[in-house]
Amino acid sequence: MRIFVTGATGFIGSTIVKELLGAGHQVVGLTRTEAGAQALLAAGAAVHRGNLDEPESLRSGAAQADGVIHCAFDHSAFGQDFSRFIEVCDKDRRAIEAMGDALAGSGRPLIITSVTGMGMAAPGQPATEDYFDPNNPNPRIASEIAAASVAQRDVKVSVVRLPQVHDTVRQGLISYAVQVARQKGVSAYIGEGRNRWPAAHVTDVAHLYRLALEKPETGRCYHAVAEEGVPMRTIAEIVGKGLKVPTVSLSAEEAQAHFGWLALFAGLDMPASSALTRQRLGWAPTGPDLVSDLENMRYA
Repeated sequence: MRIFVTGATGFIGSTIVKELLGAGHQVVGLTRTEAGAQALLAAGAAVHRGNLDEPESLRSGAAQADGVIHCAFDHSAFGQDFSRFIEVCDKDRRAIEAMGDALAGSGRPLIITSVTGMGMAAPGQPATEDYFDPNNPNPRIASEIAAASVAQRDVKVSVVRLPQVHDTVRQGLISYAVQVARQKGVSAYIGEGRNRWPAAHVTDVAHLYRLALEKPETGRCYHAVAEEGVPMRTIAEIVGKGLKVPTVSLSAEEAQAHFGWLALFAGLDMPASSALTRQRLGWAPTGPDLVSDLENMRYA
């Protein structure tokens, strides 16, 4: 299959490109830069110029493909004050709709990306694949609403929801927690630190995207979750050891001053299940766990 991949030069996208090429697929990767183009060519993929701000570039890329994996997301809101989060989520909605325009009536697969928190029905309960609340207050729900709309136009749309995706270099939101710990000189968690974050190694995540693409089912949602939930205290202690700084507990009131925008997430309990994903796709993650990658990370 000829697969159009957005975010093809990013952390997860570049691993998806390798996974697809290794399975014999042709890959066309979206990039806006010359450096990105060279990286794609070096990996063995073709280049399609464009970006999320150019809907026509997305439409033309999707139109020429047998299937699409959309994992690009504008992360410019991260690391600031999160004031642009609604804006970047709406940009993702428009991107999905643009590619849906190109695929409408074709029955071709479109795999879009969301987050596991969209599957959480109640606090403390693991998020599940079949739960979907269109009224979820998290602006990220816009991506899944757009996917549901596109699915009604004879496009085999499915959703991959992501946890904290990791290797020894990057670990999702935890990477920002490491930055904060380095800047503040302490590695912190909130309260008793029992709140949990789900996780999966980036190679396992890439494999799941390929399985979802090769076995397309309209309306399916998959959780790329290898570990249902790793306690934040455990994460903070390993980071503190790696940075050689103290590990401390903060009150909820102290968290904002310490974490900044990350305080929105640092105290959340976000466990997630992947039982249905494993059952439906035969996905069996084999990569290193989060603790192993954090222990083997170069903190210097």
